[in-house]
Amino acid sequence: MTEKTERLFLAVALSDDVRHALAAFVDDPRDLPGRPVDPDNWHVTLRFLGRTEPVQRDLVLADIDQHVAQAPFTLGFGGLGAFPRPGRATVLWLGIEQGADELDAVADRCESAAQVAGFSPEDRPFHPHVTLSRIRPWQDVRSLVERFPPFPATQWVEAITVFRSVLGRGGARYEVVDSVPLPT
Repeated sequence: MTEKTERLFLAVALSDDVRHALAAFVDDPRDLPGRPVDPDNWHVTLRFLGRTEPVQRDLVLADIDQHVAQAPFTLGFGGLGAFPRPGRATVLWLGIEQGADELDAVADRCESAAQVAGFSPEDRPFHPHVTLSRIRPWQDVRSLVERFPPFPATQWVEAITVFRSVLGRGGARYEVVDSVPLPT
């Protein structure tokens, strides 16, 4: 990676109130199976970019700013789920119930912007969620998923946030680089 290249992704940042409420709701995130994601890193990924040159970042931001049509909206959360499935989970996540269609529209715009900037098309379909834990080796989390009620919180989404992923000894740390407001 060159000095100026950064590991970036586009996301919806969770508000401090939602992050604190979610941490309390899951009781203690450190008790989740696998390697829990630090609550400060919780977000909804719209498009992972990976290694990004400054000119690519600028192209992505300009394209989103010029073409995003989604007005601000309410995001509401659901229950737990797992990738690839609860019986053989490698990722434990919190689902999105309210605002999923709006997130799809924003993610589509982010995907288009990434391709305009020269990134390859995403090979997986968009599935809005908040990653809570990464599990290696896989575990059966069906009982946890079944007993965990929907998280009763909402938040207002009014921007797409660009995060930098800084890799280090305790895992990745995410830093806000920039944001693009949704049109009002």
